[in-house]
Amino acid sequence: MGRPRLVIASVAAFAAALCGAAVAAYAAPATEVTVGSPPSPFSQNKQNEPAVAIDAHDPSVVVAGVNDEIDMESCAAGDPSTCPFTPGVGVSGVYFSFDSGRSWTQPTYTGWTARDCLGPAPCTPHVGPIGTLPHYYEAGLVSDGDPGVAFGPRPGPDGTFSWANGSRLYYANLTANFSAVRKLETFRGAEAIAVSTADNVRAAAADNASAWTAPVIISRQSSTTFSDKEQIYADNAASSPFFGHVYTCWASFRSNSHGNAFPVPLMVGRSADGGRTWTTRQVGPATSNGMSQQPDGCTVRTDSQGNVYVFGVGVRNGTSLQLMYKSTDGGAHFTGPTAVAPVVEPGVFDPVEGRPVMDGIAGARVDLAGAPSVDIANGRPTGAGATNEIFMTWADGRAGLNHEQLMLTWSRNGGATWAAPTPVALTAGDRPFFTAPAVSPDGTDLYVVHNSLTTPYRTNTTDPRGLIGEVLHANVAGGTPSGWTTLETTPGGDPRGSSANSLTSEFLGDYVYAAATNDFAVAVWNDAHAAGVCPSINAYRASLYTASPLPAPNVLGTCPATFGNTDILGGSYPDPTP
Repeated sequence: MGRPRLVIASVAAFAAALCGAAVAAYAAPATEVTVGSPPSPFSQNKQNEPAVAIDAHDPSVVVAGVNDEIDMESCAAGDPSTCPFTPGVGVSGVYFSFDSGRSWTQPTYTGWTARDCLGPAPCTPHVGPIGTLPHYYEAGLVSDGDPGVAFGPRPGPDGTFSWANGSRLYYANLTANFSAVRKLETFRGAEAIAVSTADNVRAAAADNASAWTAPVIISRQSSTTFSDKEQIYADNAASSPFFGHVYTCWASFRSNSHGNAFPVPLMVGRSADGGRTWTTRQVGPATSNGMSQQPDGCTVRTDSQGNVYVFGVGVRNGTSLQLMYKSTDGGAHFTGPTAVAPVVEPGVFDPVEGRPVMDGIAGARVDLAGAPSVDIANGRPTGAGATNEIFMTWADGRAGLNHEQLMLTWSRNGGATWAAPTPVALTAGDRPFFTAPAVSPDGTDLYVVHNSLTTPYRTNTTDPRGLIGEVLHANVAGGTPSGWTTLETTPGGDPRGSSANSLTSEFLGDYVYAAATNDFAVAVWNDAHAAGVCPSINAYRASLYTASPLPAPNVLGTCPATFGNTDILGGSYPDPTP
């Protein structure tokens, strides 16, 4: 096969518009989304990987999904130098806002919990209060995070979708078997993709677990399958012939039990009945090697005409590219992949972690920094006024270590051609690693949220490291974003205070998220400003790069109480140029 053709529309004015310096428009103080998160102990104080969705039918309603360890045992339970994921305890946290994202609440349900395992006795989890999705324990499952959330119309008694019926909330996440005994497993394989729904979100926010359906497994599983990195979107423009259909994409790691994950095809699930039943298909080939790797870190969106777009970062002929698949028949068939843009995935391979990092040794992983985040001006909820312009952002390392860039491209013709990828100007020294765009339904306003490091790559764990969260805005005229302003910048603290449960490295998850209406946008991002940096953990992590590793320390006995206290911050931003 020949090398895929990269279709680029290059206009010098685009680059000029994008490279202007950002100017602060106004300060809107960020709000903590994860209000249920305690400041200590670790790992109950650990939250990351936020997703957010605005109900297009009622924009005052916003939901966030978060990896949330509020129900895990304390490090002090049992061996104080280990901070494990408690078996059977879920991490798919959910938060609600009924004032357009200005304040948040976390419901409490009942399920398998360890939040009272505070030590020193070993943990014995049991049925009790949880801050994560309900009905998993009862279904023989564990909610395992990687949240994706979306609102769509509710189907009526005849199965017809209409906003007049109200809205349906979809929550997609990874799920594992509650039982480790094979004959008692609910599904085959290590991880599956599950979707829960709620029609009465106010009841769901008020601790009513019956407002949620039981989770539905939507991935096809074998004994070696690890389904991962999913995202969900509902066709929310009434003008679409597939209005109300729901789509989920994910990567299917098919050989997880053999010491490797290959092959890793891209999968797409679609539901035409409000998430009750799903049809799953493989999109594209399954080959995974140095010359051809399938799209990973996927994003799925729909336009006002019902076209479905699935994006991911993959390899063709040895070159990393942003790739696109497209369906014009409601997800029944896809064409592609189309090469959108070349990407140089940022980061330095860490020999201890076995993954790329950006801030320094024992840093937070940035596996998906180069993955595309996408939004489409599809005129939701009616489809009226849609431009169907597609915007894509990602973090890129083509300028070299310590010079990473927030790249932006867009298409005005359904992905047939794309603007030349151009870096959005950030404050000097800012090094983006997670980004997400949100475009207003009428295509006139573009918002971008990013997490960035403010310090160069560190070869030690003693020098401070900096983290920020930032929200930007641009007007879109004639399809071109311009006039960038900064709506918010939050000092995100020192990421050394964050931690993987293994304690060997920092942890900030894999993504940030944003959503927009014609009047405002909501953005959510990772934050470590309240996380206490722990000298004994820093020394332990540094020792792992020597011939004489230290034993892991007693975490709660030697670290600040707030060690590991990462949160999700968010903001609600009115259009600054209405």
